[in-house]
Amino acid sequence: MGRLKLQTGIKAIEEEPEECDATSSHKATLACIINSEIGSVLAVMRRNVRWGGRYMSGDDQLEHSLIQSLKALRRQIFSWQHQWHTINPAVYLQPFLDVIRSDETGAPITGVALSSVYNILTLDVIDQNSINVDDAMHMLVDAITSCRFEVTDPASEEVVLMKILQVLLACMRSKASVMLSNQHVCTIVNTCFRIVHQAGTKGELLQRIARHTMHELVRCIFSHLPDVQSTESALVNGNNTVKREIAGVNSEYAFGSRLLENGNINSEYVPEQLSTNPPSNGSSGLVVSGIDETTIGVPGGKEAVQYDLHLMTEPYGVPCMVEIFHFLCSLLNVSEHMGMGPRSNTIAFDEDVPLFALVLINSAIELGGASIQHHPKLLNLVQDELFRNLMQFGLSTSPLILSMVCSIVLNLYHHLRMELKLQLEAFFSCVILRLAQSRYGASYQQQEVAMEALVDFCRQKNFMVEMYANLDCDITCSNVFEELANLLSKSAFPVNCPLSSIHILALDGLIAVIQGMAERVGNGSVSSALTPVNLEEYTPFWMVKCDNYGDPNHWVPFVRRRKYIKRRLMIGADHFNRDPKKGLEFLQGTHLLPDKLDPQSVACFFRYTAGLDKNLVGDFLGNHDEFCVQVLHKFAGTFDFQDMNLDTALRLFLETFRLPGESQKIQRVLEAFSERYYEQSPLILANKDAALLLSYSIIMLNTDQHNVQVKKKMTEEDFIRNNRHINGGSDLPRDFLAELYHSICKNEIRTTPEQGAGYPEMTPSRWIDLMHKSKKNAPFIVSDSRASLDHDMFAIMSGPTIAAISVVFDHAEHEDVYQTCIDGFLAIAKISACHHLEDVLDDLVVSLCKFTTLLNPSSVEEPVLAFGDDTKARMSTVTVFTIANRYGDYIRTGWRNILDCILRLHKLGLLPARVASDAADESEFSADAGPGKPITNSLSVQMPTVGTPRRSSGLMGRFSQLLSLDTEEPRSQPTEQQLAAHQRTLQTIQKCHIDGIFTESKFLQAESLLQLARALIWAAGRPQKGNSSPEDEDTAVFCLELLIAITLNNRDRIVLLWQGVYEHISNIVQSTMMPCALVEKAVFGLLRICQRLLPYKENLADELLRSLQLVLKLDARVLDAYCEQITLEVSRLVKANTSHIRSQLGWRTITSLISFTARHPEASEAGFDTLSFIMSDGTHLLPANYILCVDASRQFAESRVGQTERSLTALDLMAGSVDCLVRWSHEAKQAINEDEAVKMSQDIAEMWLRLVQVLRKVCLDQREEVRNHALSLLQKCLTEVDGISLPLGHWLQCFEAVIFTMLDDLLEISQGHSQKDYRNMEGTLIFAMKLLSKVFLQLLSDLSQLTTFCKLWLGVLSRMEKYMKVKVRGKKSDKLQEQVPELLKNTLIVMNSKGVLVQRSALGGDSLWELTWLHVNSISPSLKSEVFPDQTLEQSETKTGETGGVLLSDEAGKVAPTEMMSSELSGTGG
Repeated sequence: MGRLKLQTGIKAIEEEPEECDATSSHKATLACIINSEIGSVLAVMRRNVRWGGRYMSGDDQLEHSLIQSLKALRRQIFSWQHQWHTINPAVYLQPFLDVIRSDETGAPITGVALSSVYNILTLDVIDQNSINVDDAMHMLVDAITSCRFEVTDPASEEVVLMKILQVLLACMRSKASVMLSNQHVCTIVNTCFRIVHQAGTKGELLQRIARHTMHELVRCIFSHLPDVQSTESALVNGNNTVKREIAGVNSEYAFGSRLLENGNINSEYVPEQLSTNPPSNGSSGLVVSGIDETTIGVPGGKEAVQYDLHLMTEPYGVPCMVEIFHFLCSLLNVSEHMGMGPRSNTIAFDEDVPLFALVLINSAIELGGASIQHHPKLLNLVQDELFRNLMQFGLSTSPLILSMVCSIVLNLYHHLRMELKLQLEAFFSCVILRLAQSRYGASYQQQEVAMEALVDFCRQKNFMVEMYANLDCDITCSNVFEELANLLSKSAFPVNCPLSSIHILALDGLIAVIQGMAERVGNGSVSSALTPVNLEEYTPFWMVKCDNYGDPNHWVPFVRRRKYIKRRLMIGADHFNRDPKKGLEFLQGTHLLPDKLDPQSVACFFRYTAGLDKNLVGDFLGNHDEFCVQVLHKFAGTFDFQDMNLDTALRLFLETFRLPGESQKIQRVLEAFSERYYEQSPLILANKDAALLLSYSIIMLNTDQHNVQVKKKMTEEDFIRNNRHINGGSDLPRDFLAELYHSICKNEIRTTPEQGAGYPEMTPSRWIDLMHKSKKNAPFIVSDSRASLDHDMFAIMSGPTIAAISVVFDHAEHEDVYQTCIDGFLAIAKISACHHLEDVLDDLVVSLCKFTTLLNPSSVEEPVLAFGDDTKARMSTVTVFTIANRYGDYIRTGWRNILDCILRLHKLGLLPARVASDAADESEFSADAGPGKPITNSLSVQMPTVGTPRRSSGLMGRFSQLLSLDTEEPRSQPTEQQLAAHQRTLQTIQKCHIDGIFTESKFLQAESLLQLARALIWAAGRPQKGNSSPEDEDTAVFCLELLIAITLNNRDRIVLLWQGVYEHISNIVQSTMMPCALVEKAVFGLLRICQRLLPYKENLADELLRSLQLVLKLDARVLDAYCEQITLEVSRLVKANTSHIRSQLGWRTITSLISFTARHPEASEAGFDTLSFIMSDGTHLLPANYILCVDASRQFAESRVGQTERSLTALDLMAGSVDCLVRWSHEAKQAINEDEAVKMSQDIAEMWLRLVQVLRKVCLDQREEVRNHALSLLQKCLTEVDGISLPLGHWLQCFEAVIFTMLDDLLEISQGHSQKDYRNMEGTLIFAMKLLSKVFLQLLSDLSQLTTFCKLWLGVLSRMEKYMKVKVRGKKSDKLQEQVPELLKNTLIVMNSKGVLVQRSALGGDSLWELTWLHVNSISPSLKSEVFPDQTLEQSETKTGETGGVLLSDEAGKVAPTEMMSSELSGTGG
C-alpha cells in the first residue's frame, strides 16, 4: 500500500518541478526506495553461506564483486544532486542486473533482484527523456532474457520465472518502452513464449500467468500499430530469406525470429532453457515434453520474412510485429504437423497450442485493426498464411478452436474486408456452409458454433448486402448470400422434431438480416426507380467494369447488371447441359455471346459459368474441330499459372472440366495446357515440349498410383528414369522430379472433378489459385446505409424466410420466441411495402391469418375464452391488423384473409358495435339541406329494421352475455380465469384498430382499395334466391355495410369502385323475394351513396341516378315494405341536389321513383311533396326534366290515393309550368346562335304539346272536380300562350290529337259509362264545347291560312253536331241543345266578320261555304237566317279572291299529311 501511495506522490511532485523543496524531497524519496531495494537484495544474499563470508584473493580478503557493486551504489545515491532523469538509469540498474545475470546466485536472490528491478520500473522514473535511456532499456532486456540462477527447489524456480514475466511486461508497459528496438521486443516475446512452454511441466498458476503475460505482451505491442507511421515500416525489398547471423549485434541475445532456442529443455536444468547462445541453424525450436526432436519454429526459405539489420535495431514498430505475427501463424502450422505425428496422443496439445495461438492472433487483429492494411507485409501474412490456417482449423472438431476461428474472421471482416474478398468467400463456402449442415458429417456442437458465427455476421448491418454485391453479383464467385439465406431458412425449419437452439439461432440470423433491410428502408433512401436490367447488344460479359466502386450511383447499376448476366449464364448452362448447341444459341439470343460465335467468348463462358456439365465441356474442348481447338487454346489462356508448380497448375486446369478418355483428345488438351504453362512459368523447362512430356508423365503417374487395378506401382526411381532427356535433350533436376512424384502420390489429381454439388474442400492448389485471383480481383464494394440492392435480395429470400419464421412460430412455445417471430413478420411487411412487393405481403398475410385461429372451424365450446387463453393467436391477430393498417396500400389478395378474420370476430360478437357505421360517419358531410338543417344519417336512425334481429354485438354486449345467467340453460358464474381470458380478448381487439382499415381507406392506393372492395363483395357471398341462413345473411349485411362505408369514404375515387358496388347491390336487389335486412341495407345504402356523392361527382351523376332504377326492380312485396322510407330518402336526395341533376336520364330515374309512389297510400305524400318542390314556381324545372315532371304530375292527378285536393294541386303544378315555357321561349329569342334559338323553340313547342296532351288525359278523370279543373287548365294552356311561338303545324296537331280526341273520348264516356262512375258529365261536355269554340276562334286568323283549314273546320262542325245529338240519362241534354247552337252561331259570326266564311261564287263552286251550311243545317236549320238574314254578299270580288279563293283547291290532296301528323301525335301523347 505504501508503495502505491508513494508512486502517486512522486507523480504529483514531477508535475511541479519548479518548487525546490518538493524537488529535493522527490530526490530523497527515490534514493530511499533504491536504498531499500539494495538492502533487500543484500539481506537475502547474506542468508546464504556463500555470500556471508569473505573471499580469499591473494593476500587481501575482498567481498564478492556483486556485493561490492551494490554497496558502491548505496554510497552514491544520496549524493546525487541532479534531477533523476539526467542520471543514466544504467547506473542504478546495473548492480541488480549483474545479480540477475550471474549463474552463481540462487533462485531466492535472483527473485529479489527481479522484484527490485520491477519496483524501480513501476516508479515511472525512467521515461523517454531520461539520459541514455535506450542503452539502459537494451541492457535491462538483455539481462532479464539471459537470466541465470541455480535451481534449489521447483517452487522457487516458478517464482523466479513468474518474476521474469512480470519484469518483461513492465518493460513493455513503461514509458521508455518506445526506445526498445524491434529486436529487443522480439527477444521479450521469445523469452515469454519459452516460459509458456516450460510452464507445461510446472504448476497450474505459472501456466496461467505465463499465458496471460504473453497475451498482454501481444496486446501491448499491437496496440502500438495504429500510431506507427507508414514510413517507419519501410520494408526492404530483395530476397526472401532470413539472415540468421546478425553482425554487430550483441551476441548475448537472440534475434527476434529465433523465438525458440535449440536444445534439450527439461525441468532439471533450467539455466540452459534461458541461455541465449545463438543457435547454429535457422530453424529455432524447442522440445515439447513427450515429443522428442520435434521443433516449433519459423520456417526458413521463401516463406520467412526478412528485414535489414538496421531496421531490427531501430525503435520498435512494424518489423517486430511482422516477426511476431509470422511466428504466431507458424505456431498454427507446427501444431498442424504435430497433430499428424504418430506418437501424438495428447488431445490437450491438439487443442491447446492452436487455441493459444488463435487467441493471441485475435488480440493482435483486434488492436491492430484497420491499420494492418497500411503495412503490406502484415497484410500479406493475414491474406495468405493466417487465412490458410484458419480455413484448416475452421474444420476442427474442437468447438473452442472453431469458435476462436470464427471470432478472428469476424474481426478481419470488420477491419480488413476490403482486402479479403475471396478469402471471406472461401471461408463461408468451405467452412461455415459445410459445418452448419449435418449432411457433411459435422457434429451438433460444430453446427451450433458455425451457426452462432453466421448469426454474428448477420447482425452486422451491411454484411449480407456486401456479400450479395461482391460475391453473388460476381460471375467468378459463388452465390454466398443466397446460400447463407437458404441455410438460415432451412436451419430454422424444425423437421419432425421440437425446436432446438440451432433453430432459434437460425431464426435470429434471418430476422437480423431482415431487420437490417427494414432499417435501411427506414432511412428513407429506397431507390424506387430500379429499372429492370436488359442487354440490348453484345458486350463481352467477362470484361464488364465499373467506373467508380466508391459511388453507389455507379456500382449499384453495375452489380445489378452483373447479377443479371450471372443469372442468364446459369440459365444458359442449364440449356447447355441438355443440348450444347441450343445452350450457345440461347446465350446468343440474350446477347451474352456474339451473333457469330468467337473462340474467346465461348472459352470465357466455359471458364466462368458455374453449373456446367464438366463431361460436356471436356468433350467440346477435346474435339478435333478447328473452332473447338481455338476455344481450347483461348480457354487455357484464361488461366494464370505465374510462379506455380507444374502439378498445381495441372490440378487447377483439370478441375474445370473432365479430361476426355481418348488419347488424341488428351493430347490436344495437354498441348494447350503446356503451351500456356511454359508461356507463364518456364522456370527450369527448356521449351513447351518439355512441359507437354512432363504433363503426360504426371497424368500417367497419377493413374498408376491411384488406380486400384494397377498392382505394381511406379517407384520414384522409375518416374525419374521415365523422364530422362525430356528437357530439350537434357535431364530435369532430380529434386524437382522427386518433389513432383511425392506430390502426386500423396494427393491424387482428380480427372473426374465433382459436378459442383456441395461445398468444395480447400486444397493447397485451390488456395494458390485463390491467392493468384485475389491480386487481380475487382475492388471490394463497401455498402452504405441505403437500400440500393435490398429489393433484389429480398425478392430472393422472402419466400423461404416467411415459411421459416411461420414454421418456428407454429412450433414455438415461449413468448420471447413469439415476439422474435412477430418482429420478423413486421420487418418483412415493412420491406415488402417499401419495395412494392405485393405478392410477398399477401403471402405474409395469408401465413399470419392461419395463426390467428379465427379461420379455423370453431370446434371449441367457448371460442372467445379459447382466444383469450391463446397468446400466439392474439399476437398474430394484432400483427395482421397492424400490417393491414400500416401497409394496406400494398395488400392485394390478402384482403380476403383479413376479411375472413374480421367476419369471424363479427360472428363472435367481438367487434365494436359500429365498425362499419363509424367508418362511414367519419366522413359525414354537413351541407345545408333546406333552411339550415344539416343532413343526418337518417338511414340508420329512422329505418325500421326488417328481417332477423341481430345478436347483441359489440364488446360490452359480448361481455354482458358472458356474465348473464341464461334462464333456459342455467350457467355458473364465470371463473376468474374466464374473466381474465375475456378481458385479454377485448384488449387484443382494441389494439387491432379494425375500424381504421375502413375509415382510413381514403388513403389506400387505388389497386389496394379495389381489391379490398372485391374482397368484401366476395366475402358477402353471392345472394341466393330463396331462404339463406340467418348467419349468412348477417355476414352479407355486415360486408355490405363495410362496402358502403369505404365507398362513401372514397368519393373522390368512386369511379374505381362504382361498377363493383353497383353490381353487388343489383344482385341483392334482383335476387331478394321478401323484405329482409340485406335488401334493406342494399337499397338504403345505394340511396345514401347517391345522396353523399351527387354534390361531388357531377360527371357521375347520371350513373349514380341510373343506379336508383334498381329500386323499381325490387320484388313487389319488398318494394311495398320500404316504399315510404325510400320516398323520403329520394325526397332528401332531390332537395339537396337539384342543382346537380342536369341530364334527362337522371331526371327520368327521379321522376320514375316519384311517379311510382302516386298510388302508394303511405308513400304518396312524400312523393308529391318532392314533385311540388321541383315544379313549384318552376324553380327547378328544366328542359331536361319538364316532360318527365309533367308526366309525374299526371300520375298524382289521376291517383285516387289521398284527397282530391292533391289531384287538383297536381293539375295546378302542370298548368303553372307554362310560365317556364314562356320564360324559356323569351330566352331562346335572345340566343345569339340562330340555329340554337330555332332548336330551342322547337323543343319548347314539343314540351307545350306534351303538356296539353297530358292535361287532355286528365280531362277524362272520373272525378268531376278533377275533370273540370283539368278542362279549365287545358283551356288556359291553349289560350294563354302568347309568349310561346308555336308553328301552325303544332296547332293542327293540337286540334287533332288533343281537342278533337278529348271531345270524342268525353262523348264516348258519357254514352258508355253509368252516371255513378262519371257524375255530371253534362257540365263537362258543355265545358269541353266552350273550350273548342274559344280556342278555335282565338286561333282563327292563323288557322285560316292553312290549306287544310277546311278539314279542320269540318272537324269542329262534326263534333258540335255529335254533341247536339248526345243523350244524357237516355234523353237529349237541354243544356247542350241550348249551348251548342249558341256557340256555333257565335263562331259563324266571327268567321264571317273576319272574312273567313263568305260566299264567293253564285255558281256553286265555293265548297267551304256549301259544306259549312250543309253541317250547320243539320245542327240548327235556323242559324243561317240568323247569321245572314239577307243572304247577300257585300264583299268585293277582289277581297273574296284574296281571302278564300285558293283555299280549297285540291282539298283532297292536302288532307293526308295532316291526318298522318295528328295520328302520330295522338299516338305519342296517348
